[in-house]
Amino acid sequence: MKRVLLTFLLLLLLAGFGWLGYYFYRQSHSDPVTYKTEQPFLTDIVKKTVATGSIVPRREVQIKPQVSGIVEELYVEAGQPVKEGQLIARIRTVANAASVNNAQTGIQSARIAVETSKTELDRQQSLYEQKVIAQQEYQRYLADYRAKQQQLEAAESNLQIAQRGASRNTGGATNLVRSTITGLLLDVPIKVGSSVVERNNFNEGTTIASVADMKTLVFEGKIDESEVGKVREGMDLNLTIGALENEAFPAVLEYIAPKGITEDGAIKFQVRARLKLRPDQFLRANYSANGDIVLGRRNQVLAIRESLLQFGKVNKDSVFVEVETAPQKFRRQLVKTGLSDGINVEILSGLSKGDKVKVLGPPAEGEEKKG
Repeated sequence: MKRVLLTFLLLLLLAGFGWLGYYFYRQSHSDPVTYKTEQPFLTDIVKKTVATGSIVPRREVQIKPQVSGIVEELYVEAGQPVKEGQLIARIRTVANAASVNNAQTGIQSARIAVETSKTELDRQQSLYEQKVIAQQEYQRYLADYRAKQQQLEAAESNLQIAQRGASRNTGGATNLVRSTITGLLLDVPIKVGSSVVERNNFNEGTTIASVADMKTLVFEGKIDESEVGKVREGMDLNLTIGALENEAFPAVLEYIAPKGITEDGAIKFQVRARLKLRPDQFLRANYSANGDIVLGRRNQVLAIRESLLQFGKVNKDSVFVEVETAPQKFRRQLVKTGLSDGINVEILSGLSKGDKVKVLGPPAEGEEKKG
């Protein structure tokens, strides 16, 4: 039994030596790794950050009615250009019983005051003609009578407004809705027959139409707090609009919000940029857009791919590459880098255009690293 066990161990040991010999033989005859190389090249490098937002008019107003009632007629539709003062709609007022009653009561009170003032004026006029009172005293009663007449006219106008939404004395009928600016009608959200509410101190009123000046458009977007310290007013933007492919629109950053807002757990800052459109270009309001804010630009500089850089093997702050000195022989070369766009990086010193830089990457399985 011992002899069998000893023979088995001996065979196992010989098999191990045989496998080790075969392994070292294969290693000594394996093909060496051939590393690829790349040369520095001249290119433009642009570093940028992206702001997401939309295209909006700089000046957009909502037209509100001055009286409550029912839309009796619309004179415009969305997409139509309008001028300041142009008629948009007419409102048929619905008389409020309380308002009409208050106006009628006001008229009665004003008439009584006028009659009383007229009686007193007639009496004072008789005394004045008899030279009993001075002219100054008579003028005081005359002025009071005229003031009471004005109050009566105002009360009558209030009744007309409460009943019809307009009066003879007003410069324009309050039930007629007119545009307050010249521009393009973006939206007319109401229809004929819709009820509308007037604007007042307690209610912003029903929107009859939205009018905007589409000749002056701006981009409004947001950027992350990590990028806001790198941007400033006056920087150039390239706007890309999802609805308009393969076309970029230049803009200039004109506003950065002094206070950030929390959005999806991150702090973001609002920015605004002025679009520079050609006369033949037209954009619709609320197009979604992305704004590329140019943080830095280098034109036709020597550069390499950023993935070729290595860090910290010479000292903790060192940046170097491996340069080919002979076929598949490399040495470390310290370099000084400049602007990077995340793909290519500017080389300030350490490389020339003819150098061959080693492309990093692990050797293939079963191959020996060499060089």
